Amino acid sequence: MARHEFTPDRYYTTMGPHPPVLRIAPGDTVVTTTVDSLGCDVNGTPVTPKFNPMTGPFFVEGAEPGDTLVVHLDRLTPNRPTGISSSVLAPNVVDPEFVRQLPERPLVVWDIDPVRGEASLQVPIPGLEALRLPLEPMLGCFGVAPAHGQSIATITSAEYGGNMDYRGFCAGATVYFPVFEPGALLFVGDGHAIQGDGEITGTGIEITFEVEFTVDLRKGEQIGWPRGENEEYIFTAGNARPLDQALQHATTEMVRWLERDWKLDVVAASTLLGMCVEYDIGNVFDPAYTVICKLPKRVLANMVSARTKGED
Repeated sequence: MARHEFTPDRYYTTMGPHPPVLRIAPGDTVVTTTVDSLGCDVNGTPVTPKFNPMTGPFFVEGAEPGDTLVVHLDRLTPNRPTGISSSVLAPNVVDPEFVRQLPERPLVVWDIDPVRGEASLQVPIPGLEALRLPLEPMLGCFGVAPAHGQSIATITSAEYGGNMDYRGFCAGATVYFPVFEPGALLFVGDGHAIQGDGEITGTGIEITFEVEFTVDLRKGEQIGWPRGENEEYIFTAGNARPLDQALQHATTEMVRWLERDWKLDVVAASTLLGMCVEYDIGNVFDPAYTVICKLPKRVLANMVSARTKGED
C-alpha cells in the first residue's frame, strides 16, 4: 500500500483510453491536484482547454473489464483563494415562457476562506450583500474510461461516471465504478467549493483542488452503473436524458445491488424501495442528466438485524 504524490502537467477533456500518467495498485493512495472547469490552475492562469479538464488517467494494476473499481474520496481541498460561478439559471430548468426573462449569464467571483470554511461574493449582488456560504467541496466530474475504446467529452456522463455533478461525491464517500478497460483508467477533476442540487446555473463555485483518494478493486464483481456509500446511505447513479431515464437506471441498479448483496428478490426489493427510497438530483444542465437513488443504511441494518433474530 503505497502513497503517491503526483503533479500533473497535462489534462484531458475526454475520458477514454489515454496513456496513463501513473500506475498504482489496489490499496494505494494518490495525492494530486486538479485545474478548474475553465482550465485555470491554482494561480488562476489558463493552462489547458476548458470544459472540465481531467487529471489522469491513473492505471490500477489488476483491473480488468468485469471488475469493480473502488474509489475512497479521502480529502478534497480547495487550494485557491478565489472561485467563479455563473449567476443566472440555465434555460432548461425554468418554464419556456420564462426563458426570455433571463438576463445574460455573467460570471461572479467568490472569495474562499479556508480558515472560516466559507465562501463570499467578492462583489456583492444586490440583496446578497451579507451572503456567506459554508464550503462543501465535491468532485463534479470523475470516473473511468468508457467501454469499447471510446473517448467521451467530459461535459457529459454515462455508465462510466463522468460529469455527474452530484454534491454527495464529497470527502468520506466511497464510489464504485464498473471497469471497461484494462487498468480502469481513473480520471478526477471539476472541483466545486459549493454547488446546489442539479448545478442549475451550469456551474458550482468552480475552483482548483488538492485531491487525495485511495483505490481498491473487487475482482469479478460486475456492476452496471456507478454506486456509492457514505455513513448514512448507499446510493446508485443513473446518467441519461430525459430525466426519467436517469431515474430508471439508478433505480434498476439499486434493485440489482439489493438482490446480490442483501439477497432480496424483486418483490422484497421493490417493497423496501417503495417505502424507503430517497432521490437526489445531480446534473440537469449538461447533455446527460443524473439521478441518485438512495437507501438509508439504518433501514438495511434493521432488516439484517431482524433477519438474524429470525434465524436464531
